[in-house]
Amino acid sequence: MANRYANLCIAITGLNANDNPGPGMAVIRSLKESFGDSLRIIGLSYESLEPGIYMRDQVNKTYQVPYPTEGTTALLDRLAYIHQQENLDLLIPNFDSELFNFIKIAPQLQVMGITTFLPGHQQLSLRDKVHLKEFGEKNGFYVPADQKLYHADDLRKAVDEFNFPMMIKGKFYDAHIVYTMDQALKAFHQLNASWGIPVIAQQYIKGTEINIAALGDGRGNNISVVAMRKLYITEKGKAWAGVTIKDDKLIELANKFAITTAWKGGYEMEIMSNDKGHLYILEINPRFPAWIYLTTAAGQNQPAALVKMALGNDVAPFEDYQAGKLFVRYSWDHIADITDFQQISVFGEL
Repeated sequence: MANRYANLCIAITGLNANDNPGPGMAVIRSLKESFGDSLRIIGLSYESLEPGIYMRDQVNKTYQVPYPTEGTTALLDRLAYIHQQENLDLLIPNFDSELFNFIKIAPQLQVMGITTFLPGHQQLSLRDKVHLKEFGEKNGFYVPADQKLYHADDLRKAVDEFNFPMMIKGKFYDAHIVYTMDQALKAFHQLNASWGIPVIAQQYIKGTEINIAALGDGRGNNISVVAMRKLYITEKGKAWAGVTIKDDKLIELANKFAITTAWKGGYEMEIMSNDKGHLYILEINPRFPAWIYLTTAAGQNQPAALVKMALGNDVAPFEDYQAGKLFVRYSWDHIADITDFQQISVFGEL
């Protein structure tokens, strides 16, 4: 099977690997494990110090692309140039903030010969943090209560409703548990500066944190569902260690989401299981999580399955995975030359 896909050229975003890592390197690792090292990987970066740029054994060449705020015309022009150089077969975006633009230009990319496997704008909007509570109420999901914050003064209303502790979340990324008004104000201003308004205040649910990585086929079915319990969490709420678990209720929850939305592509559900056994949906991220390689290690290679479906091949739903597979993230000093940094910074290519 590997030879069938050996000459593919796939562009990947999300090459950062800091304390809030992107999914790109884990996606690449999964693809290489399935399709072999002859697979050509093209990195798409936004910053000159995204570690994946310099990992030559994983990424064949990297091109900088415009920030999402620069709009679709700049992005399409840049991708047309990259395609001219590399003859891309497929593109897999891995950041929430870039998806709107990639979805918008997907038909034009298809005309150019670049395939994607993405949800539509309506699907993307349904699970947005701003609309999540409404989505849950309409479709029978447990979702914590929330308040949209447009001004710092809006925090007082949120405190009156939720008390402390509560969650303060950015529109795209980042979440903080806050215990005082001073902490809440600080979090609001930080998230507003990073991601804009609204900032979201969310009721704090106490319980066990569980994440679900899943892959929808766009027709109401999940091809893969793998659940993971967080064992170690960073200050930013990111899983730094976790273990695969099996629970029929988690599978049913993900399947209900796929049926409700007809989701197409990878997604992650962040769940809190409370003391009554209710599964609260804290967030639904519209792409693979940074821990996606754990699904591969457990027996369900979701990135590889996405590639096969994107290229028009039928993929049978995975039936099982191994519980008790543990991941522990670690830091590794990757050494590069300053000339590489200068090259990507000045010319936008490496």
